[in-house]
Amino acid sequence: MEMNDIVYGVHAVTEALQANTGNKLYIQEDLRGKNVDKIKALATEKKVSISWTPKKTLQEMTEGAVHQGFVLRVAAFAYTDLAAILKQTAQEENPLLLILDGLTDPHNLGSILRTADATNVSGVIIPKHRAVGVTPVVSKTSTGAVEHIPIARVTNLSQTLDKLKEEGFWIFGTDMNGTPSHQWNTAGKLALIIGNEGKGISTNIKKQVDEMITIPMNGHVQSLNASVAAAILMYEVFRNRL
Repeated sequence: MEMNDIVYGVHAVTEALQANTGNKLYIQEDLRGKNVDKIKALATEKKVSISWTPKKTLQEMTEGAVHQGFVLRVAAFAYTDLAAILKQTAQEENPLLLILDGLTDPHNLGSILRTADATNVSGVIIPKHRAVGVTPVVSKTSTGAVEHIPIARVTNLSQTLDKLKEEGFWIFGTDMNGTPSHQWNTAGKLALIIGNEGKGISTNIKKQVDEMITIPMNGHVQSLNASVAAAILMYEVFRNRL
């Protein structure tokens, strides 16, 4: 079982059950109390089978994370094949692909997908490792956008960027020093990389970027939240298309 196919903890398990993505619930066998009764009732209502499980097993399943005695196996999200996304963009005049380099906050991913849907982004590419995938929290935050935006998961971002260049895409990144976003030439096929919340775009990926784009800022804080920065740039492309 992959870590991506389970959620754990009272809050996440409750959310996933409510969103109908759960297919088997594991509850710590000696657990009692209000939460047990509530979650058990919800699982029964959603016809999800319950297995009373030793604490040690739950710890192994969650690789030692704080599970509060609840682990839920969830249906894996159906990712789109990268080839299918590229086939689709081949028919589009000014496609925008979003590449998320190591995003770790599910709420950030969810709101990015929500904006991507609003601005007709052609697809989103995320790495398989050291990054958040589509979890029930992402799904909920995206308010249904995960159903409409093709999301591809790739093993190697660097190779993916090479492939995009072969397909005629221009690769853009976000950085403190670059072209101001309002002067960005958004014609043609665009791939925009959004970096990790704290570290930004990784060094090896930076080398493949054709042009860095900067969002002008005049306050005391030097950077914007990843989903806000992504939204500003998605809207810049969207506005120029209209």
